[in-house]
Amino acid sequence: MQTDPDLQGQPPVALSLAHAAKTFGPVVALADGTIEIREGEIHALMGENGAGKSTLVKILAGLHQPDSGDFRIAGEPVSFRNVAESKAAGVSVIYQEPTLFPDLTVAENIFVGRQPKGRLGLISQGEMRRQAAALFGQLGVAIDPGRVAEGLSIADQQIIEIAKAISLDAKVLIMDEPTAALSGVEVDRLFAVARGLRDQGTGIMFISHRFEEVFALCDRITVMRDGKYVSTHVTEDVSVDRIVREMVGRDIAELFPKEAAEIGAPVLSVRGLSRAGVFRDINLEVRAGEIVALAGLVGAGRTEVARAVFGIDPYDSGEVLFGGKPLKGGSPQAAIAAGMGFVPEDRRKQGLVMDLSVARNVTLTLRKRFARAGLINGRAELRAAEEWSRRLQVKAGSPEHAVSTLSGGNQQKVVLAKWLATEPRFLIIDEPTRGIDVGTKSEVHRLISDLAGRGIAILMISSELPEVLGMADRVLVMREGRISAELSREEASPESVMHAATVAAATN
Repeated sequence: MQTDPDLQGQPPVALSLAHAAKTFGPVVALADGTIEIREGEIHALMGENGAGKSTLVKILAGLHQPDSGDFRIAGEPVSFRNVAESKAAGVSVIYQEPTLFPDLTVAENIFVGRQPKGRLGLISQGEMRRQAAALFGQLGVAIDPGRVAEGLSIADQQIIEIAKAISLDAKVLIMDEPTAALSGVEVDRLFAVARGLRDQGTGIMFISHRFEEVFALCDRITVMRDGKYVSTHVTEDVSVDRIVREMVGRDIAELFPKEAAEIGAPVLSVRGLSRAGVFRDINLEVRAGEIVALAGLVGAGRTEVARAVFGIDPYDSGEVLFGGKPLKGGSPQAAIAAGMGFVPEDRRKQGLVMDLSVARNVTLTLRKRFARAGLINGRAELRAAEEWSRRLQVKAGSPEHAVSTLSGGNQQKVVLAKWLATEPRFLIIDEPTRGIDVGTKSEVHRLISDLAGRGIAILMISSELPEVLGMADRVLVMREGRISAELSREEASPESVMHAATVAAATN
């Protein structure tokens, strides 16, 4: 194991877990969970899905009790039997999707179960809102304590959860993938709050798959792999390449296994596509065997163009040609019948039915094939699902298990399998690896490359520059609803893409 060689002169340790182990029957979920959070630092915990991060966090939060190991808060041994004991000791967890009571006010959510009382022993709404306002003032954000929680953005809900933690005198704040559903502005605000808490002496554990966020925000990084501690680094002393190698055991170049494919005739041609206030004069072409990336900042109109091409959303003018023939607009059914597939950005809400089995999700696009007299042939459906699960190496206990039980990477493979089962000629893939760990990203990238090698035309929308540069044959950059640049693989660089995304179109 690698640790910092000299801890003398460093802030006191707020929380430490050493050599923790946790098993569930024959399954070893955590073999060596080790991390140390100092007062006044932001400490990243990184690792692939299955590395043991979630189990470690659940031990810190009191949801699981370790089978062995040494757990200390401010140097004193602790053993939490439940979440209440963890919170009482000063440990709070902020999850990716907060769970506020929608019918209660912001202030009531912060102080639920411990509302301040007035002279007659009644709940004092005024005092509760005053204290909530003071907490938001401490965090440097403006949220109305008296408004009802329903309808608040995920970003505001997370800030409220942080305020709740501060009101409980949290010494250690664990932020588990907090930015996955946030816009760039919301991420900046969350980071400002985190830095402010760090400066006040709070220890923060930050869990994220996004390297740019970790390196911009965190003071130290701890890496886990296969349920075991690997290393801890001072952020400014380590590179992304080093962290990736320690996370997955291979070099960063292997994350983008792009193979050369024979580029054929145009499959999709879009001419002058416009929709008032959303995008205008979109012209693009994708050929057989080609991966075309649609890049740009959030809000540039990339997903909206893809949805219009597939027929989900209408457009005002222009045309979509598929195989040289006009495609009926506003009709996903026509797009599917022509040979299109669409892997959406939000796989959980738009790509999958989470309560259904893996098999049922894979065959959702093939219902007519397995139906006779209105009844589904379950055996034929299961055989098809097993075949596609095998091809895409979906890791599931059984095709009959609910798709909600799978990891994010395997859920993404199920969405891909659903569309590949239709034998498409053209595939739109929106944010193919969002929320997926770095090792599984490599598997998804390899699959996309293999699809292009089979002659499928691919339009890939991605906000991750390394993914765009590593996988695309051509890059189309959008800015404010227009295509501002078209770059060949050789021309595309971080500088050229960002310039086109932020500057080029403004001078047109």
